[in-house]
Amino acid sequence: MATQPKHIAIIMDGNGRWAKQRLMPRTVGHARGAANVRQTIKAAHALGLRYLTLFAFSSENWRRPVEEVSALMGLFLQYLESEVAEMKAAGVRLRVIGDRSAFAPLLQSRIDQAEQDTAHNDNLHLTIAANYGGQWDVLSAVRAWQAAHPTRSLQELDAQGLAAHLSTADLPDPELLIRTGGESRISNFLLWQSAYTELYFTDLHWPDFDETALKKALSWYAQRVRRFGRTDEQVLSPSTAGHFPAQDLVIPKDIKIG
Repeated sequence: MATQPKHIAIIMDGNGRWAKQRLMPRTVGHARGAANVRQTIKAAHALGLRYLTLFAFSSENWRRPVEEVSALMGLFLQYLESEVAEMKAAGVRLRVIGDRSAFAPLLQSRIDQAEQDTAHNDNLHLTIAANYGGQWDVLSAVRAWQAAHPTRSLQELDAQGLAAHLSTADLPDPELLIRTGGESRISNFLLWQSAYTELYFTDLHWPDFDETALKKALSWYAQRVRRFGRTDEQVLSPSTAGHFPAQDLVIPKDIKIG
């Protein structure tokens, strides 16, 4: 069975629907969702998690109504201005991944300052994905590798070389990805990094996802068998999980291929 994960990623979905169910503007739901980020950070820290990555704003979210996007940018700025001092005191390191060039200069400046102020913290590594997309991340990594190795062919690029240039290169891949809001997809989030991540979907909207819900997700994860291509028997008995050369592969006569 799986142990407690070191790294949890969360797609914080359902803020707008949470507000709509209560006959309130979508922006109210986003404000409640932002407030829930603080509680989730505290819960993650109390539970001994080391890495927490939150999907705050995707590269596709620019398609939403201008008023909603503006409100989200304002909430992001307000969050940085009001929460960083507490994060610094609590030993939380904050970093933001994604294409920052589309943000207003003031927001970019606040992000840079928040990262600098918390750079030496190590109790909890909080990563906010903003104007982020998994496809963008992979393409950027390929381009960065090519720029770093201008004389080499892309045929020489391997998985390890690409991973070293992802925006999460210094973080472990998430063992558990949680999506709130009732949808069952990962929406272009950490596509490369989630190759072997356990996916947990809940109908709870993000403002309602509290510490009890987080513990439930962790309990679900604890029952998972992390195989990584192996069989259950190999996982339970690691000594039997050895590798063998291809020439030793024997296909039983009663099995036909093709």
